[in-house]
Amino acid sequence: MKQVKIQIPSLVENIRVVESFIDNSKDTFDIEDDIYGNIMVAVTEAVNNAIRHGNKFDKDKNVYLSLQVAPDRIKFEVEDQGDGFDFTNLIDPTAPENLENPGGRGIFLIRHLADEVEFQKDGRNVQLTFLLAPTSDLEASGSDSLSSDHNAA
Repeated sequence: MKQVKIQIPSLVENIRVVESFIDNSKDTFDIEDDIYGNIMVAVTEAVNNAIRHGNKFDKDKNVYLSLQVAPDRIKFEVEDQGDGFDFTNLIDPTAPENLENPGGRGIFLIRHLADEVEFQKDGRNVQLTFLLAPTSDLEASGSDSLSSDHNAA
C-alpha cells in the first residue's frame, strides 16, 4: 500500500495546497475523473472543517492530510489539533427547519460523496474511503464513457 502525507498550517488559503495534493494524487495513482470529483469536494471540505471548526483558524495548529492507496480503494485521512466534536449528534441539513441555515452541510456532503466515512479521536480525525474500479475493467472503457454521459444527463 502506498502512502503520502502532508501537513499545513490552519489558514484557509492552504486549501490550494490540498487541491494540488489531490491533483498530483490523481495523476500519480491514475484516479478516474468521476471519483476524482468526489475526492476533491469531500477532502477539501474535510480540510476546511478542520481549519475552521477544529483548529479555529489558529495558524500555529496544523491540519494533517494523508492518503493511502490500495488496488481497490483510496483512503484520505484528515486530522486537526482541535477539541473534537460530537459527530454522532449532527443536525439534518435536509430537514425543513434547517433548509435556510447557511451552514451544517459539510459532513452531510462528505458522507454522500465518500464510500466510507469514519470519525476517530473525538471527531478530530476523519477518514474518507473511495472505492476504485477494479483494474480488470480496463477493457470496458467504452462503457465508462457511456456511464459518464448518463451521469451528466
